[in-house]
Amino acid sequence: MRAQSDYRLTYAVGDIHGRLDLLEQAIDTIGRHGQGLNTRIVFLGDYVDRGPDSRGVLQRLISLQRDLGAICLKGNHEDMMIRAFTSSRADEFALWSACGSQATLKSYGLGEGDNPMQAVPWDHIRWLARLPLTTADPSRIYVHAGLAPRTPFRDQTEATLLWIREAFLRAPAKDFEQHVVHGHTPLWQGKPDPASPEILPHRSNLDTAAFATGVLSIGVFDRMSAGGPVEVLSVQGDAAPYPLSAIIGPSEPGERGRSAQAWGAGHGAGQTR
Repeated sequence: MRAQSDYRLTYAVGDIHGRLDLLEQAIDTIGRHGQGLNTRIVFLGDYVDRGPDSRGVLQRLISLQRDLGAICLKGNHEDMMIRAFTSSRADEFALWSACGSQATLKSYGLGEGDNPMQAVPWDHIRWLARLPLTTADPSRIYVHAGLAPRTPFRDQTEATLLWIREAFLRAPAKDFEQHVVHGHTPLWQGKPDPASPEILPHRSNLDTAAFATGVLSIGVFDRMSAGGPVEVLSVQGDAAPYPLSAIIGPSEPGERGRSAQAWGAGHGAGQTR
């Protein structure tokens, strides 16, 4: 696999959430699939929290960015982590704690009573803070969460790109100028199986809840043809039981918890799958 500016294929990797084992499998799979081709790798965000080795994931991504030119987009979990370490507001750390930070801090060797500020290298925080929100090819936008419907790209807000769910997921194809490749939402009414990607004419959702299902999805996109992936690759490891509310994840700012509660009311929230 050769990472060059004149790439033909983009490998877009869904939310990793601390699953270094699946990331390593994905890199091996991409290497074999793209052997001899001009390719690039785009990671769609959410590298930390929930899974067991967020530190290892970040270290591996830093090396992939340096050695292969991999593009690592910022996800909402990275944003929460950055804010927890750089804001003077205690509620920022509380918000991150409610969304899976314990697993991340444990991966850095944090013990009971230890100071998180001394456990996480500031090089990692600075790296996360510099991550871009989007990238593109001639036919697509790659972003963590999605885009606001009927809104020019220049008017999209950072909060939208990192957090949007329902308004984006329910919008029809005519509301977007380009195909959107995203992660962020592994489970909703339009995607009842968290372990399967959601491929539609106007968007490709590659979040397959790797931290819970043990499935990490990789969309293969040809820059010479518009629309969805020409192929979807997947790697698989051990699954872990999580309640539905944890698989759905936090909602947009100002609506945190509402979508999980609404979905769970009709689908048995609190059960594991």
